[in-house]
Amino acid sequence: MDANGDIARLFDPNLTLAVFVLFCRIGGCLMLMPGWANAQIPMQVRLFVAVATTLALTPALIDQAPLRSLSADPLPALRLIVVESAIGATIGVLGRLMFLALETMAVGASAMLGLANPFGVEIEPDAMLPPLATLVVLSATALIFITDAHWEVLRGLVASYRAIPMGADFDPGYSLRQVADMLAESFRIALRVMSPFFLYAITVNLAMSLISRLTPQIAIFYVATPFIVAGGLLLLYFTARPMLGEFMAAFAAWLATG
Repeated sequence: MDANGDIARLFDPNLTLAVFVLFCRIGGCLMLMPGWANAQIPMQVRLFVAVATTLALTPALIDQAPLRSLSADPLPALRLIVVESAIGATIGVLGRLMFLALETMAVGASAMLGLANPFGVEIEPDAMLPPLATLVVLSATALIFITDAHWEVLRGLVASYRAIPMGADFDPGYSLRQVADMLAESFRIALRVMSPFFLYAITVNLAMSLISRLTPQIAIFYVATPFIVAGGLLLLYFTARPMLGEFMAAFAAWLATG
């Protein structure tokens, strides 16, 4: 009798709709969160990972779903699906902004070091990055899984149901403020992380300008380009580990408190 009841509850339309509503927030987040949402990962794989993650978290989150009111009227259910998708997408965008800021600063550092050639690797669709930016962004993405930060992403998703319960209204103003604050914070972190390259480029170009004024007969910028690139690569060798460590510490702090 109990087994029949469990089977009937398993195929309950309300329960199925509740799992789909959970998938809307979890899948919306994972489809935009860095690491899961890279263009190199096929869309089918990302979808299966989102579905598997939703099914794994369902036993812990199913009590959050208002099962009795989900299928009573299609309009509240549709509203709930839209709101949950928007909340998940907002969480994913907030995490992605940090990596987009790092990517932007890495592209700027590549241009200053003379490494901005077009033969990069496509990380985002239709976006060819310089080799230095590709190295920095891919290393930071790999560190999400190496440092087990992806588990913090899942923990944050579970905690989001306590901060924004299922069925709560979506506040666009609050979400926009969160995005604006994250933009400011992410660019501050990315600028601090990539600051050695900017300081190096400013110092070297200032020195080259002074030498060019003192010896105008020599095309110093053409002669010094290999040395500037070599110095930049040497700087990358000594700063890569603390640079990425600082960025991942900031990302982990956002996952823990954001």
